[in-house]
Amino acid sequence: MSETNFLNVTELAGDEVSKDQLFRFFQRYGWAAQYTGGKDVLEAACGTGPGLGYLSSQSKSLTAGDFSETVLSVAKNHYKDRIKLLPFDAQNSPFADASFDVVILFEAIYYLPDAAKFIDECRRILRPEGTLLLATANCSLFDFNPSPHSTKYYTVPELTALLNSKDFSVECFGGSPISRQGLKNKIFSALKKFAVTFNLIPGSMSGKKLLKRLVFGKLVTMPKELTSSELKYKPPVSISASKEDFEHQVLYFKATKKGKQ
Repeated sequence: MSETNFLNVTELAGDEVSKDQLFRFFQRYGWAAQYTGGKDVLEAACGTGPGLGYLSSQSKSLTAGDFSETVLSVAKNHYKDRIKLLPFDAQNSPFADASFDVVILFEAIYYLPDAAKFIDECRRILRPEGTLLLATANCSLFDFNPSPHSTKYYTVPELTALLNSKDFSVECFGGSPISRQGLKNKIFSALKKFAVTFNLIPGSMSGKKLLKRLVFGKLVTMPKELTSSELKYKPPVSISASKEDFEHQVLYFKATKKGKQ
């Protein structure tokens, strides 16, 4: 996947997003912060880094990076020397063995050409009993629309099985429940299902933004940095690792490295 393609599917700081999208950003980093206190943390595929400032305040140390140097430059220009930022491929990182206590990958595993290789790499750079935190879109939903540049989306049992095969123990969670959506969101889901079925969903971020504006009205600006004062966090709920989930928009996986190596 080229850097240009990443720019076409990445929500950047300054972009207009729906309030629900912004809430999901808050939820991801609020959830991750539960596991980063006093830890050495790496966020891969960090994009423009909206959650890096908050993660840094909750961690012993934080390193982050992205495949796209263009996207990463936005984070570098904002954070300056506050956070160590560098370009790298999540499947082949430049870090030494047992460098981190926590590795984070949000909304990006489906873009990786080889997710198994990424998980192997996480096992290498994580310390004993280290933690891999993943968040991904729920492909089991009836209105699911895959990114045009994605490689593979995983159901709960599929990703659990992959992580187990790499000697990780797994806890699964669901966030942004469909049952709590307002009427407008439910109408949007029905329209989205129709558009997905007939291939009417815009492929570009600008086209998707126009569609969101038509449905949700006024959008909000994605900030360069989420602050703790803005963080309206509702924790995801525990879900079964052995069944597909049809109730949540976002899936979370806490995978703990087993063994000494």
